[in-house]
Amino acid sequence: MKPAGFEAGRRYPLLLNVHGGPHAHYGYPFFDEFQVQCGAGYGVLYANPRGSQGYGEAFTAAVVGDWGGGDAADVEAALDEALRRFDWIDPERLGLIGGSYGGFMTSWIVGHSKRFRVACSERAVNVQTSMFGTSDIGYLFNQVELGGVLPWEDFGKYVERSPLTYAKDITTPLLILHSEDDLRCPIEQGEQLFVALKTLRREVVFVRFPDENHELTRSGKPRHRLERFRILLEWFARYLRPA
Repeated sequence: MKPAGFEAGRRYPLLLNVHGGPHAHYGYPFFDEFQVQCGAGYGVLYANPRGSQGYGEAFTAAVVGDWGGGDAADVEAALDEALRRFDWIDPERLGLIGGSYGGFMTSWIVGHSKRFRVACSERAVNVQTSMFGTSDIGYLFNQVELGGVLPWEDFGKYVERSPLTYAKDITTPLLILHSEDDLRCPIEQGEQLFVALKTLRREVVFVRFPDENHELTRSGKPRHRLERFRILLEWFARYLRPA
């Protein structure tokens, strides 16, 4: 999606959005997130990497046991293709954002890639081991998504597929957003990555929303949803300088 007021011949910053799920998908209806980002002067890129619905059962199941593998490669391939097709995208002003599983992907990618100037990880899965026992669905969800193994059967798998494990490799400025009443991805998921990055003296900001849950961006209090947009736009503008 082009930014509002697009002018040919100019270059614009881009925000790459990764959806949650992982078994969900982006479509074509009006979406307030993308409209706000475009309205603020950003190009918006969104794609359906493996694990997404809408492309058959095998494609949807391809991510099971491989979080951060082929799915991350697909996200970066989408960016590569967008840069190849559209010369109005400034490759020096790339931002990354995602929530829930998309938050996992954001935390994971910045721990494995340096191509994004700034990122925002929301309500993310950052520590598979602790989410197993603290999330309202962790005991089942994490087991299934990690290939059907339990922590005491293959603890190393849980550690290997946790963004926290790669915190030492994160140098991208990171905004972490989380809701205090989130039972799906409990707030300790955000706290653990924040504390790790602060200990490492990385550029990180942690914003906690009181009286909100995993659905903040969709059904949260209007004042909190507005405040979230303000925080997001101020964070990305600091590094990407939209018009």
